[in-house]
Amino acid sequence: MLGIRAICAAGIISVLVSGASLAGDVEIVDATAKERAGGWTFSVTLKHGDTGWDHYADLWEVYTPDGDLLGRRVLAHPHVNEQPFTRSLSGVQIPDGVTTVIIRARDSVHGVSPQEFEIDLNR
Repeated sequence: MLGIRAICAAGIISVLVSGASLAGDVEIVDATAKERAGGWTFSVTLKHGDTGWDHYADLWEVYTPDGDLLGRRVLAHPHVNEQPFTRSLSGVQIPDGVTTVIIRARDSVHGVSPQEFEIDLNR
């Protein structure tokens, strides 16, 4: 039979492991694009189990379908108590002929998420 200390220790380990799994890959919840004078404005909503400076969603980027980087939004701090959260980037230049872009996001531990979010620019 397990003693009370063993049961408590097992419970603490379980909580720590489940908490660590919450801060996995960053998820792109939504993204929009609007054409304006001076370029395109992208608004991207991310969800991530930010735990603080050691593990947080730190970047999202806009790419052409061919993989050319068009814009980068660096996220300067963790959003532990603000989930999901939306940040924007303005002045992104889209080359003629590009009608679709891909959004990719990154966190400070796992790197770039395998998820990609495609936006049809409907030009």
